Amino acid sequence: MTRSMGLHRLRISHAFALLVTSFTVLFVAVAVLLWHDQQQAHAATERLLQQTLPEIVRNRQVVRNLEKIRQEGERFFALGSPQESQQALFVVMVVANHPSIREHDHAAGLAQEVEHFLSQASLQAQQEPHGLKSSYPAWHALSQRLSLLVDDVSVHGVKLASADLGHMSQSMQTVRTALVVALVLVGAFLLLLSLMLSRFLIIPLQRIDRKLSTLRVDQPAPIYPTTRLVEVHSIEEATQRLHSSLQELEHARHQLETLAHFDAMTGLYNRHHFMERATVELQRAQRYAHPICVGMADLDHFKAVNDNHGHAAGDVALKHFAQLLRETLRQTDLVCRYGGEEFAFVCPESSLDEARAMAERVCQCFASQAIELPDGTRLQATVSIGIASVDRRTLEQALSQADEALYQAKRAGRNRVVPART
Repeated sequence: MTRSMGLHRLRISHAFALLVTSFTVLFVAVAVLLWHDQQQAHAATERLLQQTLPEIVRNRQVVRNLEKIRQEGERFFALGSPQESQQALFVVMVVANHPSIREHDHAAGLAQEVEHFLSQASLQAQQEPHGLKSSYPAWHALSQRLSLLVDDVSVHGVKLASADLGHMSQSMQTVRTALVVALVLVGAFLLLLSLMLSRFLIIPLQRIDRKLSTLRVDQPAPIYPTTRLVEVHSIEEATQRLHSSLQELEHARHQLETLAHFDAMTGLYNRHHFMERATVELQRAQRYAHPICVGMADLDHFKAVNDNHGHAAGDVALKHFAQLLRETLRQTDLVCRYGGEEFAFVCPESSLDEARAMAERVCQCFASQAIELPDGTRLQATVSIGIASVDRRTLEQALSQADEALYQAKRAGRNRVVPART
């Protein structure tokens, strides 16, 4: 059985390896094709930016200057005054010597020819007033040649841009085809991969997830069917260990809660938890105007018990008194070990007289019962108690008043209950 499962895992590994290898080879081939086409597109773009566009800009400058020469030539013949004709001639001479014209062979030759022609026409006009009219047909021919050259330069720029854009378009079309092939390969790979993952990983993990969602410390550990994947089996075992850990943590939480709320020696509430619970009771009683009392109790001559019989005897006395409080007080009453040999209690729904009667019962019972120490010695002990009605005071104020009444009981001879003065 183990050998069969191991072989099956090996076949799954081979299938994953074959799938990944095939996809990698095909994808690398497509990636190389994409890189090659991208390089071609990049080269076409660089050529367009570095050569074609500057050439187009230069051609546009040539076109504008040639058109300017033609317009100024028309002005030369159209204007009547010699001064204005000279100005037009001057503009033609300046434009004809512009760097964009001088760098273009055809434009430079034609511009020089126009400049020379207009200069001769100007001299002829100075010698013969009607000389410009006889020169106009020749100028018309030059103007047509300028217009034709403007068209040729413009068309040349368009052809340059069209050629580069055609190369870029062809490269981009190849890139798009390669991308489609790459997407098909990726889709096929993802489809096969998803099928394998669903069969051998997702379904087992979903089963584990359902088990985890119902995992409870009060329920038995989850049980799984036999799986063919070691990794999934490890996760299943981990969930079982998690269940055991949760049970241990729950047990530890209960222990910590006990330590946080209860005094380790007496089993009564500790001071912090008592103050929280007592504050809630006090607020409830004050909200509904119900009577509530607090009390402070202190074992008499406790230091002498420790000095004469040892601390173990003092611990026994504290436990004995705590047990007496649990048995004597009502379930609704709150009691805690306040500190050392001091105890505090709260009696909801109790008037001062009712709380005093309960405290005197505790005092009498404790004085009448002998405490058996670990060495067999029997010890008689007493307790002093101070009680106070809360009324509208805070819990701290009421406990302080009960504590003052406790010390009055100590000063009055101990083993007694003293209510606080209102």
